[in-house]
Amino acid sequence: MSTENAERTAESTPESTADAAQAARPAGTMRRVDWETFRQIAARAGVTLPIEQTSAWDAFDAAMEAREPWGRVVYYGADSTPRALVALSRMEVRGLRYLWARHAPVWLGPAPDAVEEAELRELLVAGVRHHDRSIVFVRLHAAHRAEGLHELLQTMTYDRTVVIDLDRSDDEAVLASFKSRGRRDVRKALRNEELTYHDETERAEEVFDEFYDILTETGERDGFRAASKETYLTMLRSLGPRHARLYVARRKGGEALVWSLVTVWGDQALRYYAGSSAEGRRMRAADALVYKEACWLRAEGVRRYDLMGVDSERVPELAGVREFKNKFVTDGPVDVPGAWDVPVRPRLYAAMVAALDAKRQVQAGVGTVRQGLGRAAGALRPQDPQAPAGTGGEEEAGSGRS
Repeated sequence: MSTENAERTAESTPESTADAAQAARPAGTMRRVDWETFRQIAARAGVTLPIEQTSAWDAFDAAMEAREPWGRVVYYGADSTPRALVALSRMEVRGLRYLWARHAPVWLGPAPDAVEEAELRELLVAGVRHHDRSIVFVRLHAAHRAEGLHELLQTMTYDRTVVIDLDRSDDEAVLASFKSRGRRDVRKALRNEELTYHDETERAEEVFDEFYDILTETGERDGFRAASKETYLTMLRSLGPRHARLYVARRKGGEALVWSLVTVWGDQALRYYAGSSAEGRRMRAADALVYKEACWLRAEGVRRYDLMGVDSERVPELAGVREFKNKFVTDGPVDVPGAWDVPVRPRLYAAMVAALDAKRQVQAGVGTVRQGLGRAAGALRPQDPQAPAGTGGEEEAGSGRS
């Protein structure tokens, strides 16, 4: 999809899920554009771009190893009107490359139907295959399930989220918009004079070691592995204080209890990363921090604060965060397009899937063997007469888990 080879037209019918009448409608086109054209099209449509689709994110991609901005395209309908915007980042893992359109396509005007989504994917894959033979698959978002969409390799998406409406007259109105439980928990935390709340964006380099320890604790508790500390610092440096904020709740201005990294673009903000210590959870510091963040962001002109993901039928793994996030809205989560993988080189993609499945099976087998060895070692170990039976074996099994 080079500039000189500006337009490509869909040549085959969309997925079989569409009916014949829809499939027969005139085809759209796709064109590669620069950032300024991309930005202007969004502005004319009155659409706030997700931060991952902006020039600010390009700087983050460029600063990270094995990542770089790949380019931007506009999908035009049959009437030559811009219908969707897509910015793509090129990623590399184990020598294999793919494109990631985070929170895209960004649709302009009415929501797309399944046929329109399918045509955009067809045009995009054809263009990528023509201009960059190294790409194995494209990762993008879609509202409609369809043939050719695959569950993500090695990561998790979400298709429901909680968005706090900050278009309120004042801070009290923001609080009043929460569920009764949310208002109660926030007020209880605000009454605790030990808790203080801070914007520490300008101190990121100085304080992030402490924050990273909390994130590691959160991951161990909630079952995820944090990225390297440098990833978060690079994000803060690349996006800059205008677009990335670091908020924290502390005990009397000292010990950090809860923190969050929030991105901002235009009138939208996302609570991208957050961590809380056990003590912070006990004190409900996170509840009050979310409220403080909402107030600070509203004062800057932000009108939508996305808490980024809760569980759904497709992603039940996120059930643990729903109770916390749901208390900040009265109308519950909203549906959003989830991410999917779309093969560009189907055979190579299938080989990647098979290799990952084999790796997971081996890891699961090793884990089972380790647990068995642990139980055996515990059974052979003399029992401490002061300890309950089985203590040694349980400890050994636990230490053997990877």
